[in-house]
Amino acid sequence: MPRGEREIVLQSTWLVVLSWATLIVGLASTVVIVVDHFVLRYRQPVKVMEIVWPATALYFGPAGVLAYRRWGRPQSPRWLERHRTPPKISRHAVTIIETLHCATHCVLGAIIATVVVFGFSLEMFDKRLWPEFIGDYLAAVLVGFAFRYSTEADRGARRVRAAVRRFLKGDLLSVTVFEIALLGWLALMELAVFHETLPPSNPVFWLIVQIGLIIGFLVAWPPTQWLIRRGAKGELLGAP
Repeated sequence: MPRGEREIVLQSTWLVVLSWATLIVGLASTVVIVVDHFVLRYRQPVKVMEIVWPATALYFGPAGVLAYRRWGRPQSPRWLERHRTPPKISRHAVTIIETLHCATHCVLGAIIATVVVFGFSLEMFDKRLWPEFIGDYLAAVLVGFAFRYSTEADRGARRVRAAVRRFLKGDLLSVTVFEIALLGWLALMELAVFHETLPPSNPVFWLIVQIGLIIGFLVAWPPTQWLIRRGAKGELLGAP
């Protein structure tokens, strides 16, 4: 085998091994938090955070577990029974948690869109990239609305209107910025690096998504902070 081809094979093998490792670590980290919630009974007072924290661990891995142990677990009634008062939370931490909340919309949106696009072999202009982009964004918006809807006290049409209003005011900007960063990264990888559509059965696909989610988190941080300062997003820990 020529040296150039051998290097490509070695790089591909290294990338696949790394991808499997990050995927396994992310899933294991998610399981750790889920067990803490539902087996050890450290339930969250804001129920959507029981989705946010495990979803965070999918792409941040052990860092997501550490963030949960520092800011999420101390909010649970079980923890408060033992320690009485939760630790003080800085504004910096509030911004992180609100951004993670926004990121979860996009995490779930990406998973839903991937299942639909690849499950039904959807294409646009002979590529699956474009329906995946549209599906990612629409699914993220729908998940964000569902999160808001689940926390509204009103019923019927008033509940729907309130959820839409709160999502548009507090989440749409962050979700949009996050999705632009995530989808831009995915497009770069497919069009400029791999020159092909990687299927979700390939672990490298999920490594790319994990990196894209981290990039999206970093890019969505400033607009989330701006929304908090304007009072458009709640400043309570884990507020939806």
